[in-house]
Amino acid sequence: MEKLRMHTPDMAEENYKKLAALFPNAVTETIDDDGNVVRAIDKDVLMQEINTKVVDDGQERYQFTWPDKRKAIILANQPIAKTLRFEKEKSVGRDGTPGGTDSENIYIEGDNLDALKLLQETYLGKVKMIYIDPPYNTGNDFIYEDDFSQSIEEYARNSGQQDEEGNRLVQNSESNGRFHTDWLNMIFPRLRLAKDMLSDDGLIFISIDDNERENLKKICDEVFGSKNYINQFAWVSNITGRQIAGIGAAKTWESVIVYAKNAPLTTSMTVDIKFAKNNMPDSYKGFSKDIRTDKLGDFAVGDTLYNHNRKFNEETRPNLVFSIFYNPSTKEIITGDIGERKDGFIELPPHKNGDGVHKYHAWRWSKQKITNENYNLIVLPNSSDGYEIYTKIRDFNNTLLKDIITNIPNGDSEVRKLFDNQKLFDYPKSVNLLRLFIDSINDKNLIVMDFFSGSATTAHAIMQLNAEDKGNRKFILVQLPETTNKKSEAYRTGYKTICDIGEERIRRAGKKIKEKTSADIDYGFRCFKVDSSNMEDVYYKPSEVKQAEIDLFADNIKADRTPEDLLIQVMLDLGVLLSSKVEKTQIAGKHVFSVADGYLIACFDDEVTEEVVTAIAKKKPFYAVFRDSSMADDSVAANFEQIFATYSPQTVRKVL
Repeated sequence: MEKLRMHTPDMAEENYKKLAALFPNAVTETIDDDGNVVRAIDKDVLMQEINTKVVDDGQERYQFTWPDKRKAIILANQPIAKTLRFEKEKSVGRDGTPGGTDSENIYIEGDNLDALKLLQETYLGKVKMIYIDPPYNTGNDFIYEDDFSQSIEEYARNSGQQDEEGNRLVQNSESNGRFHTDWLNMIFPRLRLAKDMLSDDGLIFISIDDNERENLKKICDEVFGSKNYINQFAWVSNITGRQIAGIGAAKTWESVIVYAKNAPLTTSMTVDIKFAKNNMPDSYKGFSKDIRTDKLGDFAVGDTLYNHNRKFNEETRPNLVFSIFYNPSTKEIITGDIGERKDGFIELPPHKNGDGVHKYHAWRWSKQKITNENYNLIVLPNSSDGYEIYTKIRDFNNTLLKDIITNIPNGDSEVRKLFDNQKLFDYPKSVNLLRLFIDSINDKNLIVMDFFSGSATTAHAIMQLNAEDKGNRKFILVQLPETTNKKSEAYRTGYKTICDIGEERIRRAGKKIKEKTSADIDYGFRCFKVDSSNMEDVYYKPSEVKQAEIDLFADNIKADRTPEDLLIQVMLDLGVLLSSKVEKTQIAGKHVFSVADGYLIACFDDEVTEEVVTAIAKKKPFYAVFRDSSMADDSVAANFEQIFATYSPQTVRKVL
């Protein structure tokens, strides 16, 4: 049986293997600064293979750089020995039941860099949309401080901010000599990891203001590639402007920058026209359509039926030059010759041509088409006390999204309404803003990730949109459990961390949407927290354990960890979605987990017998996982492989 890795992948090692596989002749060895023989890549051989110049240090080149950028790249690639632990008491079931475990939505408490590393294999290429609202670096923001030299204890003393897991959080004031550098070092590795989460046709939306917008775009050009830049939206969040003293005009808008994973694979960003009409100015072309209803359902009033092109006339298109007759009482529409009289009908002749040669413009539709499809025509009064005939547009659901977004204020009032008019969060994003972006991607089953989730607007927007269009979109939110200010209304009300606010918002929003719509959607979430690995240090570094200490590590799993904890880490290690259905059963008195309808079967109990092993093998799982020391005796261990070879040879067997 193969032993599970139980830590995140070393991306630098993976990249080395890819390069070595492509150019094995470039792999060599050299001596490091300490005199040790280490592996290396021969750049001269590599230059010959790829037929391009390799830029050395000191040579001029086009680049965007900052202090510690190299270390930020290393940080993105470094593996971590951490895991996620399930928080059942904070979770909510699909139907909104507290403590439920069947929701497919995910909420993670912890440093988002750690969370992204833990999720990177499981959700590789599976996320269709990412939205983040990172700190804007205004001089008053707290940012994640990924320090490269100080220990956690040293940094905690210096910053005075540290959460329960040792994550460092520091206020990045403008007096800091590394003001932009610290922000860039924070955002860069997170975007590097986020890119891998995106599907090939996925998009990332990033809210930002003027303080770091230019730097953010340069970073995104490097991470995603400048060719994958899609758009920059101007969201007019405060039409009255920020009425504060300063140089220049009052600021009314902020940016949302959008990049694709692979631009040629992305489709047009469209939005539901009914939503657009209710929330966007009528001056937006396409948003101001006159939407009506007839016996066939909703339709939009389209263009007039006459042809504007003077070249289409009684000479060039004689079959399209005739009169249309309309009965105002019955709404009936028929055709006939020009000048013909029909009782009860008003003649609507084609428009005058006006070219000095021909009398009439042609219609766009023939007599036959008008007869067959007159239910798709509508006659309306015009400004000359006459009538004009228009087409009905049945398929009018979507219109292209515009790059300026107005009539959508920030979400402060939305959060207040949910929390009895209490102000618990500063500057929350609007549900309608997020709903607009999510709806612009034509996929009702997409996964949306937000790893700066704040007040959980993204979750609220997804539930609202799913309830409206019967979608099955799912969310993955990540938020550091940053403590609320002890003087704030949130803290006084009992919300000690930002996570407390976000989680409660999802509960309340789900309840409100369910009461209002009764829609059959997922109103819940499974809550996890980032924690240290379930495994003792001996699991990762057995060579460092002295012979006399071996008895202290008879079990390589930490004493306070449950079988459920082990299952989650195994799922992460094997790339099984955290939203998968988990069933717990018993076989011969032993607890057995079945994940994703038997795709993964795991048993972490001691004294596992041949009966248990055989029963699991007969279920033919793709993965079967046990503890390394769980077999009842040597006979079971000896027969283990033979049992699987007999009943399910294709099953991948793992131990921890």
